[in-house]
Amino acid sequence: MDTEAQHTERDRSSASPTGTEDRSRSARFRGSAALRGSGPSWRRAGLLGLVCAVFILLVSTFVVQPFLIPSGSMEPTLRVGDRVLVNKVAYRFGGAPERGDVVVFDGTGSFVQEPVTENPVTGLLHGAAAALGLAEPAETDFVKRVVGVGGDRVVCCDKGGRVEVNGRAVDERYLYFGDAPSRVPFDIVVPQGTLWVMGDHRSDSRDSRDHLGEPGGGMVPVDRVVGRADWIGWPLDRWSSLEPTGAFSDVRSPGGVHG
Repeated sequence: MDTEAQHTERDRSSASPTGTEDRSRSARFRGSAALRGSGPSWRRAGLLGLVCAVFILLVSTFVVQPFLIPSGSMEPTLRVGDRVLVNKVAYRFGGAPERGDVVVFDGTGSFVQEPVTENPVTGLLHGAAAALGLAEPAETDFVKRVVGVGGDRVVCCDKGGRVEVNGRAVDERYLYFGDAPSRVPFDIVVPQGTLWVMGDHRSDSRDSRDHLGEPGGGMVPVDRVVGRADWIGWPLDRWSSLEPTGAFSDVRSPGGVHG
């Protein structure tokens, strides 16, 4: 009998389970190591995302805020769905809104007489989304064009059907095609520290004209201005800056000096 062959067969049969177990242990070890390695990676990604979100919110709060245009009141300058970038430092260091500026403002006390109440949690989430331009702005936020500043006399309309500011007719080429400067006559003097604002789509805009008989007379306090809309950031085919208008270049201040 070949004892050497028997020993060889036994050695082979006994070695097989051990090899399989070693490979299994090795696979489990590599799998566990991979799982342990993925933990810190996910945490780092989450932390990075949080830091980016906080940074964007800070920039939006203090420097530039995206603002979703919810209506057609500023057509053709701004369309429904546009995201404008509002420059929040435009008036922060001694500057003030000027005639022709497109501004975003809080209309509480001027355009909205009663404070809007909502669930605090819902309001916080909506405010964060609006600050990123992902949701419609708050019901108290508006975007309009400045037509009169403190001390101005704004009249509509002259014999040619145009708005007059301090006795000078304004050629408002930014108006929606076919719109009259105003179908509502008015003759007002803008109090100091306030603004008279109107939409570019006059027949589709609720603006200072609609609040003449209410407290504040439709005037927007300067300190309620959030900032100046300087750029259209979205959609990409609309990317552009909002160029200053020359419509008010001939208007003089009430004292006789060019404003």
